[in-house]
Amino acid sequence: MTDEQERAQPSGVWATAVGVARVRALETERENALFRDPLARAFATAGGLWPSPPPRPDDGDEAARRRRLAVSFSIVIRTKFLDDLLRRACASGVRQVVLLGAGMDSRAFRMDWPEGTRLFEVDTAAPLDFKASVLRQEQAVARCERITVAVDLREDWPGALAAAGHDPASPTVWIAEGLLIYLPEDAVESLLARISALSATGSCLGLTLGSRGVIERFGADAVPGSAASMWVSEMPDDPVGWLAGHGWEASSHTLFECAAAYGRPSGTAPQHDERPGGLISAVRR
Repeated sequence: MTDEQERAQPSGVWATAVGVARVRALETERENALFRDPLARAFATAGGLWPSPPPRPDDGDEAARRRRLAVSFSIVIRTKFLDDLLRRACASGVRQVVLLGAGMDSRAFRMDWPEGTRLFEVDTAAPLDFKASVLRQEQAVARCERITVAVDLREDWPGALAAAGHDPASPTVWIAEGLLIYLPEDAVESLLARISALSATGSCLGLTLGSRGVIERFGADAVPGSAASMWVSEMPDDPVGWLAGHGWEASSHTLFECAAAYGRPSGTAPQHDERPGGLISAVRR
């Protein structure tokens, strides 16, 4: 049986990961791309979203088009933001990386990692299996020690992570990209408490949070293959204070601020009130 024959097609929440891969593939083709993700196109193709997604009932709806552009813009900016955060963490000496809800993240393959880096991809079995089939097809080779951990984040993922070799006594850089918006507030609190319990001094954290009102402004049509209808959690009114309560020294950044710092022409960005997401960086003290 070929990889293509055995590959289960995306469904549910994790189908969003393939839509995100399509956005990253489109960004990769830009002359002034903020990052290059050579595997994104393969993920999008395998998920049926490349070269273009299937026709949508609202394709002629200007408001829907603007919503999709806004979400795509946020994906591009957050990807660059978290890439930079990971590079800074590694430069500070961190050699453990944990991607929570890893989806089609290809950072293990596309970024340069210091010797000794161990990168754990935590997600359910379905997306990890889909991803593995594409990686085999592409003959992709990780640039660090890559370890997949198939577990539902609503279950005992810290136990599964420990069994896979994670060392809580050593600093870790944690990434939760496009994840928390799918979790109810109590689950978000539980996730952060578990992360904090596993984080030695000097650990780093990168989060993306849905800004206030994003659920009302952005529907299930936001990203091809999205599960935005399952968005339930929004950013706390004071994310810096929220993280301080868990022992993290955090900084909050807007997409607008980061886009300006990256030199992305302002004309490519939707209006400010249409940009979902908050970008958070934090250090464990």
